Amino acid sequence: MNVESNWWQHFFEGLAVQHWLTALSPEHTNREADTITRLLCAAPGAELLDVPCGGGRLSLNLADRGYRLTGVDVSPEFLRHARSNDGGDRVRWEHREMRDLPWPGRFDGAFCMGNSFGYLDDEGNAAFLRAVAAVLKPGARFVLETPMIVENLFGHLQERPWWKVGDIYLLVSNEYDHIRRRLESEYTFLSNGCTEVRYVSHRVYKYAEVRTLIEASGFEVNVAAPWTPDAHSVTFVATRRWFGQNVPRRWTLNATDGV
Repeated sequence: MNVESNWWQHFFEGLAVQHWLTALSPEHTNREADTITRLLCAAPGAELLDVPCGGGRLSLNLADRGYRLTGVDVSPEFLRHARSNDGGDRVRWEHREMRDLPWPGRFDGAFCMGNSFGYLDDEGNAAFLRAVAAVLKPGARFVLETPMIVENLFGHLQERPWWKVGDIYLLVSNEYDHIRRRLESEYTFLSNGCTEVRYVSHRVYKYAEVRTLIEASGFEVNVAAPWTPDAHSVTFVATRRWFGQNVPRRWTLNATDGV
């Protein structure tokens, strides 16, 4: 499977967007928002960054709780949906790539949920983490959730899973490139006689590598819960270092040093 490196620029269109908008229930979103507020330790009124924000479900939920939100996403379709549900302009919606965060030292907290981490190559993923660190106030927290942890992923990865959400079927074909350490997938969406095919590529990291990568970007790292091999994702909690604290050398990894 040969997936383009910039696949994420055009993936979230059409049936893919419709699927993601309806895949998670309001109850699930509410539980996620509970977790985010608990882990960020930010009081209502704090300014938070949701990157990438997708259709805005978490930003809107947190805005309802009294937080000030900025949502960043590269998908115009997702952002149109988010704006259409934000009747009071409670959230600042930004059409930007996830590394393009031009607000130094502005936010009291930030979060990246779902499977959005790992879209880019190693330098791109590191640049994203550095960009998040740069927009946080010293001492502010960043919550990063990712299922792309090698020790967890292969315990539940299926070669050809499928789901039905509403009237949309999603059929997935997964391949793991052990040289490049990327999970590459073909997504086929089917609905009412319409078929759309998209291709996805995620960088897969060891647990310790993600910690090191986050730390090298200007954070002190913790985790939301002890690591377990059967978890479908890992949530890292990172605190922005105070200016002047020692920062580890830039993290590097040879992509051929794989599992």
